[in-house]
Amino acid sequence: MIRLILLVAAMLLSASSGQAAAQPVGRFVDLPAVHSDNIGSAHVTIWLPPGYDRGHRRYGVVYMHDAENLFFVEKSNFNKIWAADKSVTRLTAAGAIDPVIIVGIYSAGKDRARTYLPQRLYDTLTPALRAKADGFANGPIRSDAYLKFLTAELKPMIDATYRTRPDRRHTAVIGSSMGGLISLYAIAEYPTVFGMAGCVSTHWPLFNPTEIGDLQPDLLAAWKSYLVERLGPPRGRRIWFDHGDQTLDQFYGPWQSQIDIVLDKMGWQLGRDRTSRIYPGAAHEENAWAARLDAVFGWLMARHAR
Repeated sequence: MIRLILLVAAMLLSASSGQAAAQPVGRFVDLPAVHSDNIGSAHVTIWLPPGYDRGHRRYGVVYMHDAENLFFVEKSNFNKIWAADKSVTRLTAAGAIDPVIIVGIYSAGKDRARTYLPQRLYDTLTPALRAKADGFANGPIRSDAYLKFLTAELKPMIDATYRTRPDRRHTAVIGSSMGGLISLYAIAEYPTVFGMAGCVSTHWPLFNPTEIGDLQPDLLAAWKSYLVERLGPPRGRRIWFDHGDQTLDQFYGPWQSQIDIVLDKMGWQLGRDRTSRIYPGAAHEENAWAARLDAVFGWLMARHAR
C-alpha cells in the first residue's frame, strides 16, 4: 500500500511538472546591435507572445524603453524587473487585452538622459533652465534622433519581419521616469505612429527636482506651451500617467496636477483619453512599476477602448 501511494504521488508530481513546463511563455529574440543611421546602434529584445509561432494572426506592438529592466533579472540594473511578458500573458489569459508583441529597447547607459529628454521642449527653455538640463544630460540632446530610430528604422523593421498590426491604434510606447518623458514626446511628435503612451512616474522636473527651486514656474510654463503646441487634442489617442508618493515620486504630484489641467482644457477626457493615477506608498523603482503594469497595459489596450 505504501509503495502504491508513493507511486501515485510520483505520477502526480510528474504530471504537475509537465503542466508547469507546458505553461505558455512566448519566445524572445535578442538583437544586440541593431544598426541605426540616427543613433549608431541599439540593443533590442523582442518578445513574441504565446501562440505566435503556431498561427497566422497579427499583433499589436508595444515599444518599451530601458529593456534591460523589462524581462531578465540577471540583465537588470537594480536586480528588479517589470516582468512585462508575464503581465501581457496574465491579461491575455484573462481576456482583458489581445496578445501583443513587446519590443524592448535598451537604454543608452551614460547617454540615457540626453536620449530621453525632449528636444523641442529643451529648445524653448530659459538659459538658466537649459544650463541645468545640460549639466544633467551630460551631452547634446538626441531625443529627436532616438525617435527617428524608433519610427523610421526600428518600427519598419519590426513590421516587415513580424506579423504586426502596424496602425497607430495598435501601437503603444511605454516607459518610466525619463522613459515616461520620451514616451510622451513620441506620441506628441508622431501622432500618426503611436496611438497609446504609458508615462509611468513621469519625470516632469527634467533634472534633480530638489535643485529646481525658483525655476519651477518657468519649466512648468515651458511644459504647458509644448503640450498645447505639439500634443494638442487627443484625436483618438490615449495616455496613461501615474506616480507614487515615495522617494523621487514624491515630487511629481504638483507637476502632474498642473499638467492634468492643461490636458483637460485641450479635451483629454479623464477615463476616456487619459488617466492620471496616484499610488500611495509606491516608490520610484521597478518593483513598484511591475506591481501596476497590469493596470497600465489593461487600461491602454483594453478591448472596449478599441
